[in-house]
Amino acid sequence: MFTQYFSLKFDPFTKEMDEKDVFMSKDSKELLSRLEYSKRTRGFFLVTAGAGFGKTTLLRKFSSSLSPGLFKTYYSALSTLTVIDFYRSLIIRMGEIPAYQKVRMFEQLQRLISASYYERKLTPVFILDEAQSLSGGVLEDLRMIFNFQMDSENPFITILAGDINIRRKLQLSSNQALRQRILGNYHMTGLLREELGDYIKSRLVLAGAADTNIFTDAALESIFTSTGGALRLVNTLAAASLTCACSRNLNIVDDEVVYQADRDIEI
Repeated sequence: MFTQYFSLKFDPFTKEMDEKDVFMSKDSKELLSRLEYSKRTRGFFLVTAGAGFGKTTLLRKFSSSLSPGLFKTYYSALSTLTVIDFYRSLIIRMGEIPAYQKVRMFEQLQRLISASYYERKLTPVFILDEAQSLSGGVLEDLRMIFNFQMDSENPFITILAGDINIRRKLQLSSNQALRQRILGNYHMTGLLREELGDYIKSRLVLAGAADTNIFTDAALESIFTSTGGALRLVNTLAAASLTCACSRNLNIVDDEVVYQADRDIEI
């Protein structure tokens, strides 16, 4: 195992990491800044990214930063539900047993949101991940569920998070009313080339590496070319490169090692 070979305490490129250890790239800082804005304005926000760009990790970091005395987060990635099941899912997450009829569940949801915000002074934060798979019916009902005081107040934060396809869905005329209610949006682009070296070194430091200059500049160039800065791909390729170097008894990862590792994990 490469961790022992490189004197690491654990795999530095695992997805299992504490939110406080998230590498703050330019992309990460910008997204968290936009989400911070949502705390003041409330309402609908849109976050999009390609697969593996760290969107969900940053949403988790944002959620963990919220004061439990002011906010309550409800996370859901069950985006292929029917409209009725979507209602049930939200109500159950908010701690009640759903009513049987849709109209009753609608009233129940609005009551739960209102009670949280106006009575308990807790802003409910709904994070709907994988939103690109939400049906047209769910998107239409979202606009109605979160219509309060004749659409004059936002006693909630709802973050729609997904890939670029959610943007395409929101461009449809049937979703125009919901699109017009989105107060902010951000599309993640991943690590910049000049950030890649610092990112990899930061992961090695967390894993207890005595030497953080394991990857050569040529290796970093190859990793960025292959991954485009998508964090999940960077992590996978970096770990595979360390494994490959270990199997060859090498103490340095160069571009040739990265090339071989890339071939090893190619599907």
